[in-house]
Amino acid sequence: MGEREVRPFLIGITGNIGTGKSTVAQMLADLGAETIDADKVAHKVMRRGTEAHDRIAEAFGDEVLNSEGEIDRKELGAIVFNDPRALARLEAIVHPATLEAIDRRVAAASANVVAVEAIKLIESGLADRCDSVWVVTCRREQQIERLVRHRDLHREEARQRVKAQPSQEEKVDRADVVIDNSGPLSATREQVESAWDEVIGRAQEDRAAAWN
Repeated sequence: MGEREVRPFLIGITGNIGTGKSTVAQMLADLGAETIDADKVAHKVMRRGTEAHDRIAEAFGDEVLNSEGEIDRKELGAIVFNDPRALARLEAIVHPATLEAIDRRVAAASANVVAVEAIKLIESGLADRCDSVWVVTCRREQQIERLVRHRDLHREEARQRVKAQPSQEEKVDRADVVIDNSGPLSATREQVESAWDEVIGRAQEDRAAAWN
């Protein structure tokens, strides 16, 4: 079978590190959306044997390869994290391949709604493909605490990662929906369900009107 005739409604989920994007994505999955983790897609397009893998190795040297010849993401991250030019060089390699792979996933989706979780949703241009952009926020200290707890980072390292990112307000300015994930999960779920009812309900009405 070929690609579906009507493209699914595409929700883009973004937010700074540690704000809870994956939590919101899972809640959308519970509501019936098919979810795509852009970071996992990027991991696949960087695997040995791909063009992106070879270009990364050429740009950053063999020190970013592990013993199996795969990209050592921790080593690569250490190189680009505090070097904006190196990060831009990496993103110029990875983003186009990742966007192509996501486009294929969306086209092949069986669900009527697809939610793509991506920390660089806006910067990569993926937000421009989305029908609705959702930004997840929380307090800075919560970001740091979550990184320490869930990613096994030292507190100072977590603080530096949070500090290095653009302000949350820059993403909020592009948002169609803002989810405040600083409270209990029940409050986050309530916001997600309310936004789903409004956004998807309106999209269904618009689509029905277009067919009449």
